[in-house]
Amino acid sequence: MTNDPWAELRAELDRWQQAGRTARFWLRDDDAMEPTPELERLLVLAEKHGAPLTLAVIPQHTGEVLARRLDACRCINVAAHGWSHRNFAGEGEKKQELGPHRAASDVLAELKAAFEKLSELYPGAFAPVLVPPWNRIAAHLIPELEGIGFRALSVFGPEKRAPIRLINTHADIMDWHGTRGGRADETILADIVKRLGEMSVSGGTMGLLTHHLVHDEAAWSFIDRLLAFTLQHAACRWVSLPELLADS
Repeated sequence: MTNDPWAELRAELDRWQQAGRTARFWLRDDDAMEPTPELERLLVLAEKHGAPLTLAVIPQHTGEVLARRLDACRCINVAAHGWSHRNFAGEGEKKQELGPHRAASDVLAELKAAFEKLSELYPGAFAPVLVPPWNRIAAHLIPELEGIGFRALSVFGPEKRAPIRLINTHADIMDWHGTRGGRADETILADIVKRLGEMSVSGGTMGLLTHHLVHDEAAWSFIDRLLAFTLQHAACRWVSLPELLADS
């Protein structure tokens, strides 16, 4: 047994290669609104490694400026990050925009506006996927999403049975409850190796979750090193959200 977490990831991918299988990874970054130095750094990293990237964009707070910047990107897709990323939960509750705190008709009207705005702004890049802010959505809203036009929902954690397809993320690079910076390599890699073990039995993908606006140097370094490491392994492939949507 090695104490090197990167060696453990390599060993897991080696097992996939020996079995003649390829593990698919995808990258979702949340809270995009406008061009910023942090977003530019993320776009440069994705371009450097040729890795497809999905930006969960907050529709109310985005516009033509970001659309023009992303026009120049070869492998970027956009998903709807709710409508406003506003918290409607009460004091002491977990934050939610798409929770049970408002009339369903009001929430769904906002999500329809989100779908229409992003479809118009990003006609070639918009993937009809809803990413709920804080990865939370009231259960009674989920059956209504396909009627708006969404083809999938993306939250955090293992996919469960739902009225709409789930394309989730499974490893978050941020230490939200501690330093609020990047987590240690070994903790993120343990989540990735665990997910690969689940995938070897049940299929699916390994979704990496990032938040460009709050990355520290540890977070940026990890993304760079993970992309370089995995792209050099024959049993790993980074895929786009549209490719995942195209799966039957």
